[in-house]
Amino acid sequence: MEKIGIINYGLGNLNSIKNMLNKIDVPCEIINSPNRLSHCTKYILPGVGAFDHGIRGLKNSGFIDNLGFEINKNKKPILGICLGMQLLCEGSEEGILPGLGWINLRFKKFSFGPTSQLKVPHMGWNFVSIIRDNPLIPSEQNEQERFYFVHSYYAEQTESSIPFGITNHGGKFVAAFSKDNIFGVQFHPEKSHKFGMKLLRKFWEFKNC
Repeated sequence: MEKIGIINYGLGNLNSIKNMLNKIDVPCEIINSPNRLSHCTKYILPGVGAFDHGIRGLKNSGFIDNLGFEINKNKKPILGICLGMQLLCEGSEEGILPGLGWINLRFKKFSFGPTSQLKVPHMGWNFVSIIRDNPLIPSEQNEQERFYFVHSYYAEQTESSIPFGITNHGGKFVAAFSKDNIFGVQFHPEKSHKFGMKLLRKFWEFKNC
């Protein structure tokens, strides 16, 4: 049976994601052991918290090797959410440990002057501008997509072909990326109502050719 595995490494809104997937009739299960990864056809890597804590959680739970095999060898799709997105990348100023390194992006902390009205963390609803075609958010749409963000670290917009969604909070940053079977979103689709439902449905329908 095809289903999405929600990876439980000690950090993340697992039940919120599961409830949203149930609401759109997408089969899923919370994966508590790396031995269960082979039973799923796609994965969601959630995450709330500090970068090093996240990497240690993945390592201590035994997920890294098995997950790497499923993603890089078997080419199963994965969607990283918030901290989960950052863990798929090279690293972050927030910590000293390297990320999984599957995506060539690094994260740094928002920093604004004392007279700025912008807040850290970047929290609440914001628009995502689509800069290229991608499987998750149509580039041509009737209304601009809005999603719910909660984060203090960000990846700057780059000239690479990896980012497809850009948001502005004191400057443009990467809100969403894709590379082959690997996807990441800085926002929380499970908290983003109809926009999040559409994105998760698109991820479920994605076929890795």
